Amino acid sequence: MSDIQDYIDQHIDTFQEQLFEFLRIPSVSTDRDKRNDVRRAALFLTEQLEEIGLDKVTLHETAGHPIVTAEKMVGEDRPTVLIYGHYDVQPPDPEELWTTPPFEPTVKEGRVYARGASDDKGQSFTHLKSVEAFLKTGSALPVNVKYLLEGEEEIGSPHLVPFIEEHKEALACDMVLISDTAMFDEDQPSITFGLRGLAYMEVHVTGPNRDLHSGVFGGAVENPVNVLAEIIGKLKGEDGVIRIDGFYEDVLPMTPEEREAVKALPFDEEEYKRDLGLTALHGEQGYSTLERASARPTLDVNGIWGGYQKEGAKTVLPAKAGAKISMRLVPDQDPDKIARLFERQVRALAPDTVTVEVEAHHGGYPVVIDLDFYGLKAAAKAFSDVYGKEVLFSREGGSIPIVADFKKVLGVNSILMGFGLTRDALHSPNESFFLKDFHRGIKTSARFFEVLAEMASEQG
Repeated sequence: MSDIQDYIDQHIDTFQEQLFEFLRIPSVSTDRDKRNDVRRAALFLTEQLEEIGLDKVTLHETAGHPIVTAEKMVGEDRPTVLIYGHYDVQPPDPEELWTTPPFEPTVKEGRVYARGASDDKGQSFTHLKSVEAFLKTGSALPVNVKYLLEGEEEIGSPHLVPFIEEHKEALACDMVLISDTAMFDEDQPSITFGLRGLAYMEVHVTGPNRDLHSGVFGGAVENPVNVLAEIIGKLKGEDGVIRIDGFYEDVLPMTPEEREAVKALPFDEEEYKRDLGLTALHGEQGYSTLERASARPTLDVNGIWGGYQKEGAKTVLPAKAGAKISMRLVPDQDPDKIARLFERQVRALAPDTVTVEVEAHHGGYPVVIDLDFYGLKAAAKAFSDVYGKEVLFSREGGSIPIVADFKKVLGVNSILMGFGLTRDALHSPNESFFLKDFHRGIKTSARFFEVLAEMASEQG
């Protein structure tokens, strides 16, 4: 065992206690009352980075929450890795569903339960501790590292892209390392090489100037809820195909290599259905369940409202109705273009008996990393060396918009080295993270830096 891996084993209890201290900070970025706590989490990281021995440790003020940067440059001939993570967390609500206090880390059956345990404090903290192992043992750090840690990811990172653009030269790198995704299964390392993009929309349908009696006015006045339901129903066919003119014209087909990578994943469809309490699945014809859930575009209603919602009956013809609708996108779809196509289609479907308003919320571009990228191969080798299993490659149905922003602004690929699991209950009560994967994550991060330096040297 190398000195690095040995150091990690010897100090893992200390690393866990430091993580627990980090998790005790209720850094909820959506809550104005927690603003000081978010800042306290940023200060915790600056102290950690300084103690480890990083250079240029800086807490940058923004119009929102701070951004923390640091670096350790060891040679111009070495590859430079920008490590990105976020220290803000989701609100713990509903707190009554937590079996342990959300901001008091509790270990049960090898897992630490706390808000932020997996998303993203536990995962991103691995990359502080791996660099510490090099610097504290006096071993030569194999690569240049830079850190970019933000406190606004859970609210859409409104100040991050302007910061990256302003500090483009200081953040220049060969690749970005992110741990904010999940492995395919327990003890089965996998690397996410593709993320879907997002176009998030809101639709409002307005009819009469007030709620009406459905017996007196029904049949004479258009019902906005009925209209909204009809519009939504026409946006997607029974075959799962989205019925928006021009929606698919920019979709980049999956390559044979990508489809083979999906087939190689150990996916049990029957277990998938049992876990969800379903007897049948539904989606776009011609694609497997995993392909539909990760590599094909979608359209889903995320919320719908209008009319009487409380217990019992009220014979009302509502004046207004609304819905929130998200579309997951794949290469080479443009979220702004899709938003325009969506609005045009909705307006075309709406009758002149109502007024329709369409609002575009946030969006993000899809990303797929070339499987031949040497950074991806180095990550795969590091995973297999630590976990003792061949790495699988998967595309994820969710979105991490900053990945596309890094590509656009810095011109580099991101390595999505996730150590979590889908059952970590991200954004839900009782979020948790396997401590064995916190341990192995630190080791994998350290091994990644070593393998990356070797591969870069071989490439000349």
